[in-house]
Amino acid sequence: MNIEYQRYIDIIDRWIVDRNKTVILAFLVITLILSAGLGMTATDSGTSQFTEGVPAQEAFEDVNDNFEQQPFAGGTESTTLLQQEENVLGKSSLLSMLKAQYRLDQRVSQDIVGTNSFARIVAQQLNPEATTLERQVRTIERSSRSDIRQAVRQILDEQSSTAGLLSKDLNSQDPSASAALATVTHQLPGLSDDSSAGTQGTSPLTPIQQRAKFVVGSVDSDITVFGSGLVSAELSSVISDSLILVIPAATVLIFIFLVIAYRDPFDLVTGLVCIGMTMVWTFGFMGWAGIAFTQMLITVPPLLLAVGIDFGIHAVNRYREERVVGTDPTDSMEVATDQLLPAFFIVTGTTVLGFAANLTSDLGPIQDLGLVAGVGILFTFLIFGIFLPALKLLVDTKRKQYNLPSFSITPLGSEDSATGKVLSVGVTIARRGPHVFFAVILLSTAVMGAYGTGIDTRFATEDFLPPEESPEYVEALPESIAPSGYTVTQTINLLEETFESSDSDTVTIYIKGELQRDSRLEELYRLNEEPPDSFVRNGNRADATSILSVINQYERASPEFKNLVARNDMNDNGVPDQNLDAIYNNLFNSPYADQAESYMTADYSSTRIVYSVKSEESQEQITTDTQKLASDAKMSATATGSVVVTKAVSDVIAESAYTSLALAILASAVFLVIAYWILERRPGLGIANLVPILLTIAALAATMRYLDIPFNVLTGTTLSIGIGLGVDYSAHLVHRFSEEYRGSVELYEALAVSVRGTGGALAGSMLTTTSGTGVLILAVIPILGQFGLLIALSVLYSFVASVVALPTTIVIWKRGGDILQKHRIQSSLIK
Repeated sequence: MNIEYQRYIDIIDRWIVDRNKTVILAFLVITLILSAGLGMTATDSGTSQFTEGVPAQEAFEDVNDNFEQQPFAGGTESTTLLQQEENVLGKSSLLSMLKAQYRLDQRVSQDIVGTNSFARIVAQQLNPEATTLERQVRTIERSSRSDIRQAVRQILDEQSSTAGLLSKDLNSQDPSASAALATVTHQLPGLSDDSSAGTQGTSPLTPIQQRAKFVVGSVDSDITVFGSGLVSAELSSVISDSLILVIPAATVLIFIFLVIAYRDPFDLVTGLVCIGMTMVWTFGFMGWAGIAFTQMLITVPPLLLAVGIDFGIHAVNRYREERVVGTDPTDSMEVATDQLLPAFFIVTGTTVLGFAANLTSDLGPIQDLGLVAGVGILFTFLIFGIFLPALKLLVDTKRKQYNLPSFSITPLGSEDSATGKVLSVGVTIARRGPHVFFAVILLSTAVMGAYGTGIDTRFATEDFLPPEESPEYVEALPESIAPSGYTVTQTINLLEETFESSDSDTVTIYIKGELQRDSRLEELYRLNEEPPDSFVRNGNRADATSILSVINQYERASPEFKNLVARNDMNDNGVPDQNLDAIYNNLFNSPYADQAESYMTADYSSTRIVYSVKSEESQEQITTDTQKLASDAKMSATATGSVVVTKAVSDVIAESAYTSLALAILASAVFLVIAYWILERRPGLGIANLVPILLTIAALAATMRYLDIPFNVLTGTTLSIGIGLGVDYSAHLVHRFSEEYRGSVELYEALAVSVRGTGGALAGSMLTTTSGTGVLILAVIPILGQFGLLIALSVLYSFVASVVALPTTIVIWKRGGDILQKHRIQSSLIK
């Protein structure tokens, strides 16, 4: 049965046995080189990374760049001030807001180029010449309370849009509101228009907004400073706090189970050294490759632990199986590597394919996860397949040379052990009723898989934020390791609850083209006719604002402009059809220029229409209707807005999840069939190997739906990753069976030996891995807790499916092969 591949294994054996010191030195040198990359690893803690490349998001950014940031130049970012008082429209509260903005404006470090607040509008209403914050402060100070109330009423009556700066409980008759929003805009030197300030852990806006909190705190008022820089700081803090919680807990649990699995301090230290090297290699590679550490990559250490622990326990356990019967250490290691290197190769190949399937995703962070995890698994194969045996053999040689104490060398899952008897249950079922049980396996896989297709898909910034209230276990932690106090989620929820949302209840059609051409405005006008059901209607037209709205406003204020529009309105519907250049030039040189620039670019090359949508309609329906409306436009039009972007990313997540799952299954099947054909001349074992994996994936999908865990940017990868981890368990068992089932060895005896021997190592690996990955539940970010739970369940399901379902699958494979062989013999006799 030994074919060409054995020659390469023999070469590796010779290096491990005869030149183990050279092997160890080479691996240590590589570790030193890769460790230099650890200091090069950057951190990316934002959510904009998940929307990059999504057309709706690109259009959304274009809209913001072209219409939302006027009149400031590129390279600006804003800070929000949230004021909460009994009445923010009272004299003292208005004065406090103006003082806060004035003190910020006086700080050179704030680089302020503009400020906005309801308090400023009131001051200018009282004194039109008060154009600076200093003069506005004096204006409010000198004004009576009755004058201020009258000014507020007039503003709310004549400028209804200003109510958006005030809370929902606004009383415009007897002016009062419990909260107000204000903004200050900063010019950030060196920040380009397309910069992602606020999305990186090192955002230039972070220190500015942290200093702003100190400045605003000097004002006697309840004003909260909020902005993307502070969000970035908390997101980065969440990552580090999660690691501080997860790593010690995982280390303790893993250490306990490894002590139980190895029962030998020398073997324990050897295994831990190899795990540490795997981490250094992987994250060093990230530094050298320039891959930033994101929230998603927090999952890589548990994944590498899962496979590394499995490889380590298998290597030591198989070596012990030979040592316990009196075989020499050198010969024992040769036998172990002869059997394990092919098994490790199969596991590595399929696991890498499972991770690499995520490279097909359109989301960059998911691609990075697939790449980093795949490379990490390759490193794990090299370290645990070559370095660990060489180090283990060297240590055992020195122990014997220096007469160091010998500890337990009994393998896990021996025949007489309780573990061995429990693990044999699958063999007993396979012996007594394989056909019935196999039918149950297929039926349950189909039922759970069908149920699992109903998994929801969601994407929201809140997925990456800490909960508003810390879990009870966080409160019980010592102060030295307890997470920081978080305010982002609380502030976001407060903003959503307190103020009318001008974003979530609107969508935008972003249009590009030569807007000066005749009838272009008529085309925009026709887009608003007979709107979809999810859009708010005004008669038989959509409730929308656009450049047409600004034209109508200026018409009411200027008879000359109204006449100009009328002269160029060929069908008397109020929309100019020709001479649009003159219309635009007149509008953009009028007092309404700022409003015009918020809907059309100054070069007349792009415009936007903002539609009101029904808040009770589903995200999917709103997005579908908006995209349909955009497709009806004669010019180049893109549907965008926060609702559309969120739905677009959700669709990409779902598509990535199912595409990567299908590719992972297909690639794993092809790889397993080829691998078992090359290694054992038994390609059918590759298909048998897949059955428990499919059962695991179906059970995992059903669990996600039952527990209402949606596909998101992180959990969307669990199904394809589950294939990689699932193969880890079934491949070891199948390969061990193929080694045992040779010559005159009876089928069930080969299964029993395989399940007791390899199954014991699988049990130790499962307990260690589920505890090591399950501790992600302690992470501050809920999305990580969900991922940790799913990976732990994936490992548990894989173990149970391999030990219980795989023996029956192999029996069916054998009987099917016997029937096929008998049919071939009969056919040859007939011929």
